[in-house]
Amino acid sequence: MDTIEVSNLNRQFLFRQKHVGQSKAKVAREAVLKFKPHIKITPYHANVKDPEFNVDFFKQFNVVLNGLDNLDARRHVNRLCLASGVPLVESGTTGFLGQVTVHVKGKTECYECQPKPAPKTYPVCTITSTPTKFVHCIVWAKDLLFAKLFGNKNQENDLNVRSTDASSSSEHTEDVFEHRVDEDVEQYGRRIFDHVFGYNIEVALRNEETWKNRNKPRPVYTRDALPPRPIEQNGNKDKASNTGDPSSVSAMASLGLKNPQDLWSLRENSEVFLEALGLFFLKREKEIGQLGFDKDDQLAVEFVTSAANIRATSFGIPLHSLFEAKGIAGNIVHAVATTNAIIAGLIVLEAMKVLQNDVKSYRMTYCLEHPSRKMLLMPVEPFEPNKSCYVCSETPLTLEINTHRSKLRDFVEKIVKAKLGMSLPLIMHGVALLYEVGDDLEEDEVANYAANLDKVLSELPSPVTGGTILTVEDLQQELKCSINIKHREEFDEEKEPDGMVLSGWTPALATEKNKTSDNGPSSSNASQTVPLEPEDDDEIEIILKDPEILSAGKKRKSTDISVAADSEISSVTGAMLIKSKVEADDSHSDVMVDGNLDTNKKKRVQ
Repeated sequence: MDTIEVSNLNRQFLFRQKHVGQSKAKVAREAVLKFKPHIKITPYHANVKDPEFNVDFFKQFNVVLNGLDNLDARRHVNRLCLASGVPLVESGTTGFLGQVTVHVKGKTECYECQPKPAPKTYPVCTITSTPTKFVHCIVWAKDLLFAKLFGNKNQENDLNVRSTDASSSSEHTEDVFEHRVDEDVEQYGRRIFDHVFGYNIEVALRNEETWKNRNKPRPVYTRDALPPRPIEQNGNKDKASNTGDPSSVSAMASLGLKNPQDLWSLRENSEVFLEALGLFFLKREKEIGQLGFDKDDQLAVEFVTSAANIRATSFGIPLHSLFEAKGIAGNIVHAVATTNAIIAGLIVLEAMKVLQNDVKSYRMTYCLEHPSRKMLLMPVEPFEPNKSCYVCSETPLTLEINTHRSKLRDFVEKIVKAKLGMSLPLIMHGVALLYEVGDDLEEDEVANYAANLDKVLSELPSPVTGGTILTVEDLQQELKCSINIKHREEFDEEKEPDGMVLSGWTPALATEKNKTSDNGPSSSNASQTVPLEPEDDDEIEIILKDPEILSAGKKRKSTDISVAADSEISSVTGAMLIKSKVEADDSHSDVMVDGNLDTNKKKRVQ
């Protein structure tokens, strides 16, 4: 369901300003047909994880080129390619760095054979109480404050939301985020401001032990940051949203702030905070309660930037511009069009090798920022499947977890979905079905599984304790794995914030293959990790081997590669799927899906 954004325009050559807001797959098709009008391209404005794009759908194609922008979707496509036996060409770029890899079932390692660098996580106590970096303030503003104000009210939130002033008894504490009937939006905004930036900081200062070895934060109230009189900007608000398009509403426009790279003062940040909050309630009230942060939502970015900067002021952390804050909040690594073009060319070369079944010529190629031995492109032969990979080798995993405290919901959200990337999981203990999702379930089954989610593991109908072996399966991905449960009482909150540790999926140790200089190092020898540009909460990273080691690998042979003039291409949610055909009419056929397509991100080919 991906559409073209302004930030996409400088990193590729298919989209123009007039295409902003349109489907990436459809516009890409139109652009390609202008210089190759006789081929057939079928675009899908859909999500690659939709049920229609199942194993049977993938089996139609000869190769898949991946253009997805998040780890979860990439793993999903990798598993469908394995299940359907279709080769996958994976790729990615970030700045001047890039890579292209080929994954063929049984012949090369799959996309998940080597662990990807885990998304950076921060302990809740650091985010809520003792931030030391601007990114901590961004996470607080985005995942706690924004979510509490505009997201699902029933969702658990670690933000302090209770008022304990003298006028509130312990029996009648109020939710300070509740918009009172008798207050206007500006009064509400100032009350929220004073609570989260003033009162909460004062409460934190009462714990003197916390600040023995830390700099004490400074409470900030509206009386400190803003003029004594209320700011009148109703006229500007009307002007900022007179288009009727909610996405065009902007606090910056209301306040006359034009340059997103300017560094705002405390007063300007405070004004933007109140203005953005007010505009959400005045112009986008219907969305409140279901909003999630989106880096392409201008008003959301303005709110998060201003809130993060005000909090940064309290803790003595340097402020950032909206442009910088947006990059941090959206995990954005700015793209370079020429790098994308180089990687795109390498993708095509590998795709043609796959279509010709030229297995010996497959290469994993890394694009470097600085030459190594006078080379910017480092090709090495693909690695063999990792025997420890739970995806393509079905190796059992081990989970350390407190079975007396952790609920089934924790296991599903933090392990099955977040770590294993399963979309429609089924969880079994022996022959007992503990959890399942699907449209074909009866109402009583749905209620039963929902009830199980809130039960502690050891109190499930079929208790899960130390020594239990759980079977987890995703029918859509046709993936099944076993998890050995190991009970553990305590976890380090700093190092193990999830309260559980999954292991057993480890890089293969050095083998005879690795001793052969022809094949280069195993991908476990990563020396650099570079974050890609994920748009969801997943952080995707390119893993680059040591350039000096890579240069020892075999260079890609210079071969004359030609592919049948007729091929059929399908593009679905960022993945390009190609059917190779030989026909007299020279008609090519492609399928393009634009759920999360981005030319700055890795691409897969079927």
